[in-house]
Amino acid sequence: MGMGSQDAIDQLRVLMDQVDEPLKRTYQNVHQGYEIETLARFLRARDWNVAKAHKMLVDCLNWRVHNEIDNILAKPIVPADHYRGVRDSQLIGMSGYSREGLPVYAIGAGLSTFDKASVHYYVQSHIQMNEYRDHVILPTASKKHGRPITTCIKVLDMTGLKLSALNQIKLLTVISTVDDLNYPEKTNTYYIVNAPYIFSACWKVVKPLLQERTRKKVQVLNGNGRDELLKIMDISSLPHFCKREGSGSSKNNSEKSSESCYSLDHPFHQQLYNYIKEQAANNAPTGPIKQGSFHVRVPEPEAEVKTIESALQKFEKGIPRGLSGCLDDLKINNSE
Repeated sequence: MGMGSQDAIDQLRVLMDQVDEPLKRTYQNVHQGYEIETLARFLRARDWNVAKAHKMLVDCLNWRVHNEIDNILAKPIVPADHYRGVRDSQLIGMSGYSREGLPVYAIGAGLSTFDKASVHYYVQSHIQMNEYRDHVILPTASKKHGRPITTCIKVLDMTGLKLSALNQIKLLTVISTVDDLNYPEKTNTYYIVNAPYIFSACWKVVKPLLQERTRKKVQVLNGNGRDELLKIMDISSLPHFCKREGSGSSKNNSEKSSESCYSLDHPFHQQLYNYIKEQAANNAPTGPIKQGSFHVRVPEPEAEVKTIESALQKFEKGIPRGLSGCLDDLKINNSE
C-alpha cells in the first residue's frame, strides 16, 4: 500500500470517527474489527477519492439502518420447503477455501432460473449469504490464518446458459447493485468455467463497459477449469462441477444432493440455515417465526450497471428470433 493510499485511509478514518449513532453501531458491524481493510475497499471502489468513498460508505450505513440489515440473519425464509425452492433456483454455495484461505463460492449462473419465489426472497437470500460470509466465514478464516481475510473467490459455471437468461436481467441488476454499493470489492477473482458460445457473445458486449479493475478480476478458463483451479486450491475445495473430467453439468441427477454445494442438504447451507434459525430464536424465543419475505429497498444502480443492462437488452433485441433459438441450442464450449 503506497503513501498516497495510506493518507487516503487516514483521512477517511477521521471522517468516519465523526459518525453518530445509529450509523456508528452498524459501521462496527460492517468492519468487524478490520476497519483499515474496510476503508480501503470503499476507497478502491471510488478510485481512492476520499470524498466519494465517504459518501458511498455513509450511504451504505444508512441503507443498512433503514432496511435493518443488521438483523437480516435473524429472518429465516420459512417454511424450509420454500427455502429449498429458493436454493434450487438460485444456485450458489460454498465449496471450500483456496490455499491462501479465501472462501470459494460456486455460482450456477447458467442454470439458475429464479422462478420458485418472488424477487424479495432472492434478494433476502443473497444478502443473508453476504452477511453470513462477512460475520462468520471471513472472521473464522482470519482467525485460523492469523491475518485479515476479507475477500472471497467466485467460480461461475455457465453450463446451460441461454439467451433467454437475459429475461432475468432486472433481478440480476438488483442483486448486482446491492453488492456494488454495499459490499464493494469483496471478490478477489471471478473464474468463468463451462462457457458456451452465447457467453462469449455477451462477454464481448459487456467487457468494454467494465471498469479496468473489474476486468482484471475476471478470468475465463478452458472447459470446467479444473487444472487451473487446482493451482490455487485443493481438489476437496473444487466446486462439484469442476471435479469431473470435461465440462459436465451443474445439475447432474446422478450426483448425491449433499455433494452439490448448491443444495440445501450441503453442509454449508445446513450450517447457514441453522445459524439463521438460531438467531431468530434468540431474538424472539417465545413466538413463532414469522413467514414472508424480508423486503429490502434497493439503491439506484450505478451508471456502469445501467449501461451494461441497456447494452445487453439491445444485444438481445438485435438478434433475429429464429437465430435466437439457434443460439439457445448451441452448446459450444469456448475450449473447443
